[in-house]
Amino acid sequence: MTITQLYYVLAVAENQNFTKAAEKCFVTQPTLSMQIQKLEDQLEVQIFDRSKKPIELTEVGKKIVTQARNIVNESYRIQDIVDQQKGFIGGEFKLGIIPTIMPTLLPMFLKTFIKKHPKVKLKIEELTTEEIITRIKEGHLDAAIAATPLEDENIKERVLYFEPFVSYIPSGHRLYTNNKIDVSDLDVDDMLLLEDGHCFRDGVLNLCKVFKNHIDDKFQLESGSIETLIKLSNEGLGMTLLPYLHTLDIKSNEAKNLHYFNEPTPAREVSIIYHKSELKMQIIEALQDVISGIIRGAIAFQNVQIVSPLPK
Repeated sequence: MTITQLYYVLAVAENQNFTKAAEKCFVTQPTLSMQIQKLEDQLEVQIFDRSKKPIELTEVGKKIVTQARNIVNESYRIQDIVDQQKGFIGGEFKLGIIPTIMPTLLPMFLKTFIKKHPKVKLKIEELTTEEIITRIKEGHLDAAIAATPLEDENIKERVLYFEPFVSYIPSGHRLYTNNKIDVSDLDVDDMLLLEDGHCFRDGVLNLCKVFKNHIDDKFQLESGSIETLIKLSNEGLGMTLLPYLHTLDIKSNEAKNLHYFNEPTPAREVSIIYHKSELKMQIIEALQDVISGIIRGAIAFQNVQIVSPLPK
């Protein structure tokens, strides 16, 4: 049994196809198939049910894949130890970022990080929190930036910053004339929300739950992007809440619709998250240093009230 064989098994399990797995592993399909067959012969079990389309894991195969993932991850740790000993910060690093953070945070830190750490090859994907957790656990992401806490024993979190909520209230809305607003003023029934799958939406609902006895399951309207929510709000369809960094680039004619909260300002916790195995920690720490340094000047709020996403 070799680590390479286990790596091939993981590739097939992920792609459910021998040809696609071989392409991902940069080997020929016969080579990959032969190595997996040798492993099955050695173990005297069948890992994959090849009669199914797409290919499926057998019951014992599922258990083997779980253990194989642990072994392959631990093998990476050897190179990780060497890199840390040498002080080397480089190589491929797969980073996930949730949609309500990606468009504002990425342009702020990416150029600085690349300049400071040119040997790191960042591969960045925009993913929901649910997708991120799954990919981190399966070893397909090295780390991610998301709203926390997640309360997952397999995921570790390092807080990067606390981002305040800002109300976006169009003229004609009942709260428009208020210079500042209280959280108790919010009513989910006249609020535009992101669709299901966005933790920012969960945070807003959680914020409203603190001050309301119940929340109606029927919302006036839900959308997939914060930019769309702003446009719909401008049409008089309701108010919405924005993450603070989204307000920095808002159009000058829309700035009048921004209403800030009385202190303590409700805010979300944003962290860099990674698997408990703590692989590639030198790159994770480098990301944390760069982002924390840049964001410190962008968010001047000190007295904030953290609003966590609702439990999944």
